[in-house]
Parts: sequence; structure tokens; C-alpha cells
Amino acid sequence: MKKFSKVIIMLAVLLNLAASCKAQKQQHTNVLFIAVDDLKPMLGCYGDKAIISPNIDALAKQGVLFENAYCQQAVCAPSRVSIFSGLRPDQTRVWDLKTNMRDVNPDVVTLPQYFMQHGYQTAGVGKLMHGAKNNDPGSWTIPYKEDKHLRYADGYQYPANGKYQAKAIHKAYRESRKQKLDWKATNQYLKSKGLSPSVECLDVPDDAYEDGAVAVKGMALLEEMSADNKPFFLALGFHKPHLPFAAPKKYWDMYDRASIEQAAFMDKAKGAPEYAYHTWGELRNYSDIPQQGQVPVDKQKELIHGYRASVSYVDAQIGKVLEKLDELGLRENTVIVLWGDHGWHLGDHGLWCKHSNFEQAVKAPLIIAAPQVSQGQVASTMAEFVDVYPTLCELSGLPLEEHLDGVSLLPALQHAETTVKDYAISQFPRGNNIMGYTIRNQRYRYTVWLQGAFRKQRVYEQPKIVGAELYDYINDPLETVSLADDEAHKALKQEMERQLFTILNNQAQ
Repeated sequence: MKKFSKVIIMLAVLLNLAASCKAQKQQHTNVLFIAVDDLKPMLGCYGDKAIISPNIDALAKQGVLFENAYCQQAVCAPSRVSIFSGLRPDQTRVWDLKTNMRDVNPDVVTLPQYFMQHGYQTAGVGKLMHGAKNNDPGSWTIPYKEDKHLRYADGYQYPANGKYQAKAIHKAYRESRKQKLDWKATNQYLKSKGLSPSVECLDVPDDAYEDGAVAVKGMALLEEMSADNKPFFLALGFHKPHLPFAAPKKYWDMYDRASIEQAAFMDKAKGAPEYAYHTWGELRNYSDIPQQGQVPVDKQKELIHGYRASVSYVDAQIGKVLEKLDELGLRENTVIVLWGDHGWHLGDHGLWCKHSNFEQAVKAPLIIAAPQVSQGQVASTMAEFVDVYPTLCELSGLPLEEHLDGVSLLPALQHAETTVKDYAISQFPRGNNIMGYTIRNQRYRYTVWLQGAFRKQRVYEQPKIVGAELYDYINDPLETVSLADDEAHKALKQEMERQLFTILNNQAQ
């Protein structure tokens, strides 16, 4: 009898322990981290009435939309390394697409790595840590799988050169593989044959392209990770609307090209230095784009059409992932953050692509939905991507790292009217001897171009200014005139310059 009683007691203890473990698991907060390449705030939830983005719009209604969020540098690798490290480009020392994060900053603790150190499962799929070799294997408990190893729709293989499904391009791409051409030579080979178009519109399944395959793999990982006793950090990196604008035909069919208008202001801003501009070489790499001069009007409209189609395509893939999250009953215990790594010029200022300090390049969407935050709110506080790291830590109950350059946005998530910070700082280099820093507040943007070997020294400590810009977004939202030389704005310019250099010098210490 006593032996039987001991068995009963043991079973009771085990059941209580199991219940305790289950409760403990439920108390942990999961993280779904959604990155979208080249996504500007061209979304319905940001007030764009021409775009069709129902799934991202629905996410915004379930969380907080930051209407003044800015990247640290408007190009993939520096922006992504900043958000994943919580550090500005001058701290990470990644200012271009060539530098490997660990080569110049070997001890940086990435966001998923930090969560992993605190008991989380971590996994990533798609385009994520561009700027870290092999997407930084040490950041993931589940090994990262490259896009070419994902599963694609029946009858389809990995897109040619990671971009296209057209048969002619696949054939030419196979030939380039036989010749063992490297990435750059492959692009040149395809371009020489007129087979590297800036757009592709084919009647194919969603998962014939990378983003569809990323969504399928992401849903499978949600199922796998939710079955474990550990909380998870799942990062999904969607490629579109990055060039080329390749999306299934049904997303192109959502828009009428005849109704598409060109950018409202397509000239250079009066008084702006030449450093502010570039020749949009990224777009000119495609075989259907002129090597000099402006893009013909018909092609401009096709590009805008392709960008919109790509946004709607990626929106649909995000919707599938969020639907799976709900199906698994995980929404109430998951922090969801969605961000675009930077904006994109669609002809404004005569520019295409990113690579500038103008508003269209550095402003990007940021939406955070979590169980403990407001729903359907719009936060007007200035926000930067370096703020995402500490925000996710605080939302997940993890201790904040003191070395981070950003601050937690939790106060604005709980009360959207709260001002967490009154500035956002971005930067962009021109060559190896010019760095442009820009500071944005609620009304103005001040940009200063500094001469000096920024890779070897902190050029803002003893700044040599070779150009400046100042824009008033209430009176001049399209940045048509720089007020940097306007005597009436001299005091404002000096104050914003002082604030910019003070912030940069303090964070460098």
C-alpha cells in the first residue's frame, strides 16, 4: 500500500512538473522577425491608396506602426548589420556590400545570438544578415539554409541567378555555370545577351520564386519550433521588392499601368551639393535600362508597376506566415516585428534605387505587434533601426545590453503618443573619402558631407565640411530646395549640426 502511495505521489509530482514546464513555456515570448528587402512605406497602412497590401495593413491594426522610422544607411549590408547588432555603421565598420561583419567586428553579439544565449531556439530563412558571411552561422541553433536549397513549386527549380524563371534565362544561366563564371561575370554574361531584365511577369506559382519558398519554409519552421519546449526567435528575410521586379502575373494584374504616374519631383534640389546624388548604377546593371541618361517614361511606369506588384506579392507571402502563426495558436505569445531595410527612389530627384540620404531612401516601414502593446496605434516618435534590438529584448524580458546605440521603443508601444527620441540619424559614403551624415527631426533634415578617411578615423571629431543640406518637410515635403545657405535658417542649421556631432561623439566613446 505504501509503495502504491509513493507511486501516486511520484505521478502527481511529475504532472505538476509538466504543468509547470508548460506554464513556463507559455510565459516566454516568441519573436517573429520579418525583414523585407527595399520596402519603402508604400503600404496602405502608411496612407498609400494605390498599393494593395492587406496583410501588412492587418498587422499594423494589431500592433503599432512607427510613422517616422529610419534606417542607419540606405543599402542592404550596413542597414542589416546595424539592426542585427544594435550598432551604427561607424561602430560595426560595415559601410558597403563587401565587408564581412566578423572580419572587422569579430565580437559583436547579434540579435538572434543574444536570444540564443538566453535559451531561445533561433532560425533564419531568406535574405537576412547580408554583410555577415553565410548569414553568421553562430547566430542560429537551427542551421541556416540557403535559398537555393529550399523547396520550390512542382516543376520549377531555383530561379536562374536567383532571380528569373524565364526558360531562355535558365538556359543562358546553365551555360554560364558550365563556364564556371563568378557572380559578377555571370551578370555580365546574361546582360550581354539581353537576358537580365529589370522586370519579369510570368504566370507561375508563388513558390516558383524565392519569397514563396521562404514563406513555405517559414511555416514549416513555425510548426517545428512551436513543438519544442523552448521559446523561439524566427527570422524570415523576403527578397522583394528588390530588383529585378519579378513577381507572378496575378500580382501585376492587380494594377493598371495606364493610371500610374511618375514621381512628382524629378529634378535635383536647388542648393544641394553633388554629393547628395548618384548615378543609380544598381538599376543600370540590367539589360533593359539605358547606360546613360534618364529612363524612358514607359519604362519608368513599368518599373513602378513592377515595384507595386512585388510589394503585393511579398505581402501575400507574409499573410501566409501570419495565418500559420494563428493556426498554431501562437499569436498571443509572439512578438512580431516587420521592417524594410531601407527605402527606394522611384524617379524622385531623378534617382532610382537607394544609396542616398534623402527621405525616400532612408525612411522605411517599422511595425511591431505584441501581446503587451497597443493595437491599431500610430507612433509619431522618431525611431531608428538600432532601437529594434533593445526593444525586442525588453518585450521578451531579457536584460538590456549597455553597449547598444539604440533605445527601447517600449514606451511608444504602450502609449503611442509618447516621444522616445526626437531625432534619427543616417549616413551614406561617397567613395572612401567622403561621408554624409544626416539628422532628421519631426520637421527638418540636416545633412552634412564630411571629407576625410572615415575608415581610419572619426571624421566628425574634427569635421571638414564640404557640403550641407537642410530641408523643411512642412513647407517642402519633396525636398525641392535646400535651406542650408539661407540666413534665416542659420541658427537652426547650427543647432542641428551641434546635436548631430554631439550624438556621434558620445556614441563613439
